Amino acid sequence: MDGSQQDISVTILGSGTCEPSLVRSSCSFMLKTDKNTLVFDMGPGTIRRLLEAGTKISQVSHIFLSHLHLDHTGDLAPFLFSTKYGPWQFRNSPLTIVAASGFSAFFNDLNRVYKDWLALPSQMINIIELDNKKPDHYEFEGFRVDSMPMRHREESIGYRITASNGTCVVYSGDTEYNENLVALAKDADLFICESAFPDGSDIIMHMTPSLAGKAASLANAAQLVLTHLYPSCDNTDIEAQCRKTYSGPLIIARDLLRIQPIRKNPE
Repeated sequence: MDGSQQDISVTILGSGTCEPSLVRSSCSFMLKTDKNTLVFDMGPGTIRRLLEAGTKISQVSHIFLSHLHLDHTGDLAPFLFSTKYGPWQFRNSPLTIVAASGFSAFFNDLNRVYKDWLALPSQMINIIELDNKKPDHYEFEGFRVDSMPMRHREESIGYRITASNGTCVVYSGDTEYNENLVALAKDADLFICESAFPDGSDIIMHMTPSLAGKAASLANAAQLVLTHLYPSCDNTDIEAQCRKTYSGPLIIARDLLRIQPIRKNPE
């Protein structure tokens, strides 16, 4: 398929947080191109949502981690365990895991805990670390990724994925409002942004709907998705709060919602 005709789709796998919920799994989404299936964050519930979305774990080509909190990595060990003892031999290419500098140490710690239960054949796994102190960039077949440090944890980074046809999807991960976020989301076709608590909440290390809207407006993002929603957001009109600062197309994330990015400048 020619890159200009490449179909890009996003499926929200989890729109929630560390707080247990019957309707929202921990924050995660899947981005599909014609050649790759990318999963961003791997918190509890991600594997089940993948299956509900009609995707086998053997079809996942890349896992991107925004940071190492449990609600973003809790299903990583089960994913690797299932891969080792199930469908790994049906993979067409190695599983690539992308995270910030220091992830290899975290990964080695997982292997020390679980012994050889997670150890895939060396040819079946590839780990890439991106800089958590400054902007970074990596080229993959069919897409490229740019990253920037975010304000949440030391290893926190946000991702900008640009497909070969130019479609751009940005993911904040968990973060406070910051200039890097606005720069990363500049002219994005789809901006998936954390909005953990309603406006007026006494919080640090997270954002609210109006702050997410402010970032999207300053970035001139074509479409904004609010995600990583604590239960208090479900009892609040967070759309109205976001509309104080953002007037463009707005989606409140829910699990298994499928989204087609809006091209700002289609070729």
